[in-house]
Amino acid sequence: MKTNSSNSLLTVPTGPLKISDLPPNRVGTSSESNYLSLVIPTYKERDNIKNVVSILSQLLDESIPGNYELIVVDDDSPDRTWEIAESLTTEYPQLRVMRRQQERGLSSAVIRGWQVARGNVLGVIDGDLQHPPEVLMQLLRSVKQGADLAVASRHVEGGGVSSWSVVRRLLSRGAQLLGLVILPGVLGRVSDPMSGYFMVRRNAIANATLNPVGYKILLEVIGRGKVDQVAEVGYVFCERKEGESKVTWKQYIDYIHHLVRLRLSTGRVGRLSRKVNFPVGRFVRFGFVGLSGVFVDLTVFHLLRTVIHLGLTRSTILSAGVAIINNFLWNDLWTFGDISQGQRDPHQRLKRFLKFSAICLAGVILQALIINFLYNVLGINEYLAKLIAIAVATIWNFWINLKLSWRVTDVK
Repeated sequence: MKTNSSNSLLTVPTGPLKISDLPPNRVGTSSESNYLSLVIPTYKERDNIKNVVSILSQLLDESIPGNYELIVVDDDSPDRTWEIAESLTTEYPQLRVMRRQQERGLSSAVIRGWQVARGNVLGVIDGDLQHPPEVLMQLLRSVKQGADLAVASRHVEGGGVSSWSVVRRLLSRGAQLLGLVILPGVLGRVSDPMSGYFMVRRNAIANATLNPVGYKILLEVIGRGKVDQVAEVGYVFCERKEGESKVTWKQYIDYIHHLVRLRLSTGRVGRLSRKVNFPVGRFVRFGFVGLSGVFVDLTVFHLLRTVIHLGLTRSTILSAGVAIINNFLWNDLWTFGDISQGQRDPHQRLKRFLKFSAICLAGVILQALIINFLYNVLGINEYLAKLIAIAVATIWNFWINLKLSWRVTDVK
């Protein structure tokens, strides 16, 4: 466990992103003292946090007095949002604060908050007042009426967006349609799968290992949890009054990455992976990256030969080098992205690249040995021998890189 710089701050959990089926030990509290645990993930929200805590506390004190907690999880904001939040704990006894200094990302921040939460109902709300706090009461009512998951939606009656541009509206709807194509069983259950404002019963996600990418944690909750009854409440997404917007193109890329990962890990491929105890989904991604490397290799080779007029040997070596760099970057970002996110130090990345290059070189040698054995010794057709050798070398490259280049044990 990691400790924070202040004794009053919550200890940051480490290890798998998994929620226990029972709340942590409630020292000094009654057994029914925390019905709701609401996590507020923050980054550079110094101008908003006091107002957010005040409004939420007032609403919850009226509806479930003493039966809730607010958990601010701050990703070590340079404006010291966590410090402002911590200073409010004397005025708001239901407030708890966590400062994360090693991890980043909204989704993992929410899960880390849930891991220390004492409530049987877990929730999340933005720390920038773009999620109207008064909708909390409707979400809470839905859960009390039996819903396993209550989602605030922009796409049901009473919902909408205040002043989004046409482009942003199209992107949002396009992302939803794409999700329905890739993962209909998950995204078809709610009208607003990209919502970051919801409540879920602890037992619906307990003991499921969550593996989020980017900001869209609701996908994980529905895709990996045991969610039976879903309720939706309309809300109007408001423009922030203070601070800066964090919407970027990377969020949409992360969203697509997340959809593909869930598709591979929760569908038939995921069941096959668990049955044979082999990371099939990760291997499929590794294969796609390798295929992209073939096109990069051939394209660079063609340019070096026809445009720059380099010799055959130098063109081969240089094009192979560019392909290796291409493959490493995509594998680091996509295939093993969940691991490399915890190894962001430049020296660690360089170490991974050098290991990756050495393993790929060994794979080339292995491929040559297999081709020669199959063709010269066993008399197998040279093209068939080549295909077999590529398949064996690909498995070699993947498995050794998994064990050496992207080791989970390297994550600090």
